[in-house]
Amino acid sequence: MNSFGRIFRISIFGESHGECVGITIDGCPAGLSLSPEDLAADLERRKGGQGKGITPRTEDDIPLFKSGVFNGKTTGFPITILFENKNTRSEDYDKQRSIPRPGHADWVAHQKFGGNEDYRGGGHFSARLTAGIVAAGAIAKIMMNKCGMTGLGIHAMVTEIAGEKDLEKGLQKAIDAKDSVGGIVECRVNGLPTGLGEPWFDSVESVLSHILFGIPAVRGVEFGTGFAAAKMFGSEHNDAIENREGKTRTNHAGGVVGGISNGNELVFRLAIKPTSSTPKEQNSLNWDTGKTEDFSVKGRHDLCVALRAPVIVEAVTAVVLADFMLLEQRIPRIIKN
Repeated sequence: MNSFGRIFRISIFGESHGECVGITIDGCPAGLSLSPEDLAADLERRKGGQGKGITPRTEDDIPLFKSGVFNGKTTGFPITILFENKNTRSEDYDKQRSIPRPGHADWVAHQKFGGNEDYRGGGHFSARLTAGIVAAGAIAKIMMNKCGMTGLGIHAMVTEIAGEKDLEKGLQKAIDAKDSVGGIVECRVNGLPTGLGEPWFDSVESVLSHILFGIPAVRGVEFGTGFAAAKMFGSEHNDAIENREGKTRTNHAGGVVGGISNGNELVFRLAIKPTSSTPKEQNSLNWDTGKTEDFSVKGRHDLCVALRAPVIVEAVTAVVLADFMLLEQRIPRIIKN
């Protein structure tokens, strides 16, 4: 439920307005040099309060290592990292408690957990918990780099906002409408070895899709040509192999065939929905009165949550690839720096 992975296994915990959020990472080999500074660049990219269309809520996001690191190196035992929540405004959520917010987990969480859930800021459903996931991804990237995969590059970027390739133009749509908008994020991975993944249920696409759909606001995932493949002829979609290394003339498969990486660039895209918390007035159920009424969501929210997604997408991709590489024994139990 809150854990993912087989050898490189992550478990998230905490709530948006609780004391802290965090992550426990199991399966990291011993001997990896690791410090809070090693995670800083990716954590900085994930933060709010940076730029147009992004929530003004800011947290220090200083990773507090509580276990698994000794004398600056990993011990081989579970690594637990905490991130304190200091910049919260819980009263924003007390005021609107009577109306479960459309698009949020308020109503289903209330039904499933009997009203015992922490509803402030979305509680455990909040994207605030991705701070720990980004930390785990940073560690996975460092680990793979130290084990000889220096050519491995994972890069995600927003390619579309509100249907516009011009991101500024798409974001302006949200500002003009006083509403939120969605976007498309594309991720490309270069330098992958051939042979990662398994047929059927543990294919590269299956495992990646599993964790990608765990990112709040993701509504769709496609690999290679994705849904456009349904409009192509087979002879057009097939990727001709050019040499013994498996390089293909085209890459409609997106770097995965039969669920297994083929050594070509891994390419996939995600559809990110509009942020559910929108300043636009809406009409929905007031569960105290049993009637519907007009309301608007107060608080600090992203106009386009897709803008903060790329580093999270890179992180979960790194977590999956690190797990696959450990399964293939491409990463040793002890890392010699």
